[in-house]
Amino acid sequence: MNAVRWRALAFAALLLVLLLAFLRLSRSPTISPNPLTSASIEVHFTRPSLAGPQILRGGPETALIEALDGAQQSVDMAIYDLDLPSVGQALLRADGRGVAVRLVVESDNLDTPALHDLIAAGVPLVADGLPSLMHNKFTVIDGREVWTGSMNYTVNDAYFNDNNLIRLRDSEAAAAYSAEFDEMFRQTRFGALSVPSVEAQHLGGPGRALEVYFAPEDGVARRVVRLIEDADQSIAFLAFALTSEEIARSLEMKSAAGVDVRGVVDAGQVANLGSRFEELLDAGVDVRLDGNPDRMHHKVIVIDGQIVITGSYNFSRSAETQNDENLIVLHDAAAAQAYLQEFERVFSLAAP
Repeated sequence: MNAVRWRALAFAALLLVLLLAFLRLSRSPTISPNPLTSASIEVHFTRPSLAGPQILRGGPETALIEALDGAQQSVDMAIYDLDLPSVGQALLRADGRGVAVRLVVESDNLDTPALHDLIAAGVPLVADGLPSLMHNKFTVIDGREVWTGSMNYTVNDAYFNDNNLIRLRDSEAAAAYSAEFDEMFRQTRFGALSVPSVEAQHLGGPGRALEVYFAPEDGVARRVVRLIEDADQSIAFLAFALTSEEIARSLEMKSAAGVDVRGVVDAGQVANLGSRFEELLDAGVDVRLDGNPDRMHHKVIVIDGQIVITGSYNFSRSAETQNDENLIVLHDAAAAQAYLQEFERVFSLAAP
């Protein structure tokens, strides 16, 4: 083969490599839209349709890692599951520069390389050790901000499942979450042993711009039902699991009363014992099965385009009575619009 042909083949191979690199980058999930809905609220959503097994970067955890790298005094993390190496490494970096890093984790999910590395480095860690779940997914940084939502710090949740991650720059919220963390970390009080946190529930002054609840101690379902009952125009919900009889009944009643009630439930959960999906359908509620081949892992209700309910709390009996969970209520129209956009995206992909 002559030199000219070799050069032509080499040039063609180079073009092919460049084309493949471009395609990889174009498919790479960029960090999800982060609407700064106010000076204190920042919302992130996963984008499973952009993820590929070979490119796992740029997800919502990128913003969390940036915040962890900016921590100066303390990081308290209560996490059901942690296998993202990047988050583990950010915690190790914080520990290495003298930040007080503490973890509370679910006993069933201790066996991950990220947690092994943290334990080996001497980062203090408490596991719940109970049959019920330590299902929280929250992080408190420097006593000034809280990260919460539905997203575990895992590859699946950040890149393949539908999830939300929300940042609250609010010292009152941070104090409420810190108290809950200390109850688990210092007192090893989990599940039914948890102490009601009435003083932490209504924050932000008379307008109650933010409400914070913890399960099973705070009667979360009661508050969710009341908010649903107060809806005047619309309710949009995304539910990984919906087995709560009282929440399902309140949705049915509002639909029957003429409120526009729409929802999406994770398709993998509807066959589970206690699922309210068929009941909602029979009541005429426009509820659909999600179109994500993995999981639709949100736990979100948006009411009248003004109020957002979200957190780790599934709308289930287990979340209400057994597991350690958290839930926030945001009285914030801009945040509600951000969540409604996510709802419409998931709803458009769901099976009618």
